[in-house]
Amino acid sequence: MKKVISKDGTPIAYDQMGQGRPVIMIDGALCSRLSGPGVSLAPRLSQHFTVFVYDRRGRNDSGNTLPYAVEREVEDIAALIKEAGGPVCLFGHSSGAVLALEAAAAGLNVEKVAIYEPPYVASGNGPRPPEDAAAQLARLASIGRRGDALEYWMVKMVGQKSEEAASMRNAPFWPALEALAHTLAYEATIMGDWRVPVRMASIRIPALVIDGGGSPEYMRQAAQAVAKAIPQAQYRTLEGQTHNVAAEAITPVLIEFFAGEKTVVRQAGKKETHQQHIP
Repeated sequence: MKKVISKDGTPIAYDQMGQGRPVIMIDGALCSRLSGPGVSLAPRLSQHFTVFVYDRRGRNDSGNTLPYAVEREVEDIAALIKEAGGPVCLFGHSSGAVLALEAAAAGLNVEKVAIYEPPYVASGNGPRPPEDAAAQLARLASIGRRGDALEYWMVKMVGQKSEEAASMRNAPFWPALEALAHTLAYEATIMGDWRVPVRMASIRIPALVIDGGGSPEYMRQAAQAVAKAIPQAQYRTLEGQTHNVAAEAITPVLIEFFAGEKTVVRQAGKKETHQQHIP
């Protein structure tokens, strides 16, 4: 583990592995450099790139300087880019995808950005979070009701049934989630009004927007809306994948995009995916 100091003095913990073009991975809600997609994906990408996996502020070994603002998270990415020697490629998953787009829109030294299923609301058939979600999540965490904050997130934000969310309290992984529950308000803040921001049109670097063929239709509609909003975006669907995308499915796609060369991976019984350019 290494640390870099962000603009506001917050220490940001990260792991670095591999050699080659630098790639910074940005996790979504309730994930860290020790959990989530990066655990299995980073070692695979490190065979081709120098991969940076970090704890977003408020998580594990990173600091948590208050008050929170999305701009501070963008500054964290800027500090990592400087440490990497830039320019870099970014990969973001879920709300981490939104943060990757914010970094690209802010004009940081980013060469390419790839994202997987940013959770915007682009249609009327998906869960629509309450307008005061960030405030409610912050309130619950501040008074020590971390478990209630988690349930609120799962029911109001993700769309789980109340009884399903409540039953998870007895799961062995629940304490680890509670340890990150105070950052859920940050995720809601990042999402804003949950619509695709107009500023996405200001992103002038190559972008790859990916979704899973097995994900709910509203998630795929959101990915398509983002791809249409970014001038140089490509849109791609990984057949059979859901929001919890498998590392072996997305790795060759990211290698191809970041390296700028075709990587052929044959998998028995797997349907080949096709890339679609969004005008």
